[in-house]
Amino acid sequence: MNSSETTAVLSASHLQLVRQHKTVLNDISLNLKAGQIITLIGPNGCGKSTLIKVLLGLEKPDSGTVTRRTGLRIGYMPQRLSLDQRMPLTVTGFLQLARGASHERIGHWLDRLSIRALAQQSVHDLSGGEWQRVLLARALLIKPDLLVLDEPVQGVDVQGQLELYRLIPQLRDELGCAVLMVSHDLHLVMAATDEVICLNGHICCSGHPDTVSLDPAYIQLFGARQQQAPIAHYTHHHDHQHCADGHVEHRAPGKDIL
Repeated sequence: MNSSETTAVLSASHLQLVRQHKTVLNDISLNLKAGQIITLIGPNGCGKSTLIKVLLGLEKPDSGTVTRRTGLRIGYMPQRLSLDQRMPLTVTGFLQLARGASHERIGHWLDRLSIRALAQQSVHDLSGGEWQRVLLARALLIKPDLLVLDEPVQGVDVQGQLELYRLIPQLRDELGCAVLMVSHDLHLVMAATDEVICLNGHICCSGHPDTVSLDPAYIQLFGARQQQAPIAHYTHHHDHQHCADGHVEHRAPGKDIL
């Protein structure tokens, strides 16, 4: 393993956050290394998105420390981003507002994420899955060292979720970046993550997804039904993909797609 694979890009130590006399984050510590994918899971309201904001410096903890590598470039895909419906804005226009945007980079990510057909479409007319890919493109324009994805499959149909979770490790390999992702479903992200942290205000359990799925704390949070559900490993290959504009794109021999 080379040094770039073991270098920490972000770490947190004993984070504590209290809101309106309620402890939202309690003694949270984690270490994210270059090239690593960590997924935060937990029930609604468990503090996942709040933790992300603290790690990014968007919110200040009451105690504890966050350390980011000097010069760290962070691409952030928020759970929600609302735009004024009165503002006429195409997908390309929206991406041009992003830090690190250039005609070449925008074109690259429109093609890479199979959303080239949406380039001149109004952002207000996009489906949930299309909007999520546009937000992902926006996060990637900066060439991030750390890609932060807060519920990246929100509003996406099941097939789109599978494709997006297959894509994330590919992006990690292409960019050499670390990935910190928030999800509510361990089973969908199984093959797309190296380590899982199960959160419920505090860290209930952590480790490889196989281990976490059998942990009593995980089972208590998500129930036996989740434990018994088949954990999806997306290692099969498709010879086609369904693109954002509805057409089917066939794979050339020997070439993988999303």
